[in-house]
Amino acid sequence: MQGKKVQKFTGKNVSLAAPSVSIITPAYNISRYISETLDSVLAQTFRDFEIILINDGSPDAEEFEAAIRHYMDDIVYLKQPNAGAGAARNVAIGHARGEFLAFLDGDDVWLPDFLESQVAFLKENRYDMVYCDAALFGMPAVEGRTFMQTAPSDGSVTFNSILNFSCNVITSGTVARKEKVVEAGMFEWERVRAHDFHLWLRLLKNNTRISYQNKVLLKYRMHLDSLSGDSISRVQREIDVFKRVRESIELDETASEIVCRQIEGLEADLEIERGKSFLLREDFDAAKTAFEKANRSKRSFKLRLITTLAGSAPGLLLKFYKSRRAQEIAFVPNSEK
Repeated sequence: MQGKKVQKFTGKNVSLAAPSVSIITPAYNISRYISETLDSVLAQTFRDFEIILINDGSPDAEEFEAAIRHYMDDIVYLKQPNAGAGAARNVAIGHARGEFLAFLDGDDVWLPDFLESQVAFLKENRYDMVYCDAALFGMPAVEGRTFMQTAPSDGSVTFNSILNFSCNVITSGTVARKEKVVEAGMFEWERVRAHDFHLWLRLLKNNTRISYQNKVLLKYRMHLDSLSGDSISRVQREIDVFKRVRESIELDETASEIVCRQIEGLEADLEIERGKSFLLREDFDAAKTAFEKANRSKRSFKLRLITTLAGSAPGLLLKFYKSRRAQEIAFVPNSEK
């Protein structure tokens, strides 16, 4: 991965002096969003930054480069054959000159005071990394909600609080000391899911001081073709990363128990999501089987009722689901990948 050829273009307005913050933005199939993202960076009240935009072999390269043409004087533009988001971020980090790294996905939008607030919080409290809350947008199902309402952060950020989802980091809301990220091994180079979650854990293993601001400082876009697009892929991604954590990070007894419990719960969640997908396809026998599997490890009255209805009145269950959970259906794929 590391050996892939990288093309580099540095805009004429990029300062020769090293900035305080290097903004890392990987790009893959985001040509229709990137202008809004870059405009939000250029509107920041904090000005001591560089923008490192890396095109990770995107298939929409022609449209993407047309979209960023008016920004080229103000950015460092990298281009490489497709290697995956983690590898792309690592390549950009290798070109970063700032003391701090700010990670921004190319379809998300910072509010004007994002950098000013996050950098001040880091410096004043002597943290090594900080993340914040985000307003969700892009789909009717999420309008008016925030990231921390759906994925809360409660209490101190520790290895175990990340493992058990008591604290949940949003990557586009994250600013971290470059030195700490490099010391922790950066993102995984392989094409793996949830490489950011894996990095947060390794940072904490490396005694990195992490905290969060319960402030909405960005807008996090939800859409079906995003990395977090459908519910089955989301759960599969989480199962995959917990298995990698078990294999690659030294765990004490408590952490090991959390990992086992998380995998068991996520495997039940996966069967629930598969059951929903089968239900929508009117494959009622498969839906009932999936819900039964989930109920064996994740017992609840609601799940038992759904399992019963899937067997005795599947048409009624489907009608109820379509009428009461219409927005959720957007995140359920029509067929398994």
